[in-house]
Amino acid sequence: MLGIILTQTKTFIIGPVAQLLGYIMEGIFFCLDKIGIPNIGLSIILFTIVIYLLMTPLTIKQQKFSKLSAKMNPEIQAIRAKYEGKKDNDSMMRMNEETQAVYAKYGVSPTGSCVQLLVQMPILFALYRVIYAVPAYVAKVKEAFFPLVDKLISEPGSAEFIQSFKDAAVFAKQFTSEEFTGGNTEYIRNTFVDVLNRASTAEWHSISEKFPALTSDVNSTVETLERYNNFLGINIGNSPSYIVTEAIAAGAYLMVVAAFAIPLLSALTQWINTKLMPQQTTDDRDNPMASSMKTMNVMMPIMSAFFCYTLPAGMGIYWIAGSVIRSIQQIIINKHMDKVDLDEVIKKNVEKRNQKLKKAGIDPNAINNYASMNTRNITAKASAQSSLSQEERDKRLQKSTEYYHTNAKPGSIAAKANMVKQYNEKNNKK
Repeated sequence: MLGIILTQTKTFIIGPVAQLLGYIMEGIFFCLDKIGIPNIGLSIILFTIVIYLLMTPLTIKQQKFSKLSAKMNPEIQAIRAKYEGKKDNDSMMRMNEETQAVYAKYGVSPTGSCVQLLVQMPILFALYRVIYAVPAYVAKVKEAFFPLVDKLISEPGSAEFIQSFKDAAVFAKQFTSEEFTGGNTEYIRNTFVDVLNRASTAEWHSISEKFPALTSDVNSTVETLERYNNFLGINIGNSPSYIVTEAIAAGAYLMVVAAFAIPLLSALTQWINTKLMPQQTTDDRDNPMASSMKTMNVMMPIMSAFFCYTLPAGMGIYWIAGSVIRSIQQIIINKHMDKVDLDEVIKKNVEKRNQKLKKAGIDPNAINNYASMNTRNITAKASAQSSLSQEERDKRLQKSTEYYHTNAKPGSIAAKANMVKQYNEKNNKK
């Protein structure tokens, strides 16, 4: 899919979000340029700070849900243990109903944390895209590749030559697309910028060797990009693995230490970040998800170190900055959450849930009454229905939840609420 690789991604949802974040990144670089420090590394750090600050409300909501989950998890686990090994339809439905009653008690939705994650995921993917392809979103950086790119395009065999670059394979489809072969000037220019943006120092030198007439333009472009990419003496356009190789060959062992520092710091900050996150307190045997999270918490720092060693150092700076910011953010949120009255949060959640039910035409009290009634009568219903076939039990269940209400779907919460309402009305008449 070409849209994933083009200078500005056109991927569904991520594309527009990346464009919006690109404006923020460009604004930051513009301000730094105005004060005389046009630096991509510093821009990435400031950009990461701004984005994570904007996502703070979502993070707080997610932490509140985690706190509530920890409090109600024993009740959920008790229900699961109660129905362990029971796979028949009635048992599964009763387990689901009792579980829903617990969520209703705390005023939360089973998918409560998913909403925050669904909102954050496109932002994080778009954030990665902007940092990985800075020239696509920061006009000043893209301008640094010109007039070299225009002159290089006019040189015979230039397209074939830059396709021999190490990372050019990622853009192979762009070189064979109709827009490229058809002569779409902007598409061709973007493709050249994409490849050159990931070119190593040795590959830049090879351009001068292959096309001597462009030596001056190559030197000028490299000088500008190095000024933009220089962060604490490291060219963040190169990967630490490349920097280590070049530094060893040149005998610059201090640079080797600096290059290794990026993946090591990334792993360390990632590990600290996982330790600050709220931890599950339940036994892993009762909660497989907690065991998976522990494994992931061990693997993530290792994976972070590997990727930061092989990807451009700019990505490593982003990962380090992101981990540091999340850690600071988490410390502040943890202090805030320690002061939060969970009973008050639960009360507010229940009130919000009741208001939503009322707007939907459902009596919240009827729902709660049904949950209580259903729990009390589980044993009696199980005994009465044990002699019926599965098909007969399904028919009775569907019939019992129709309640002559045309606007309620059989078996839905609204239908069950109507059942309780009719039951109460009959009792009141008596």
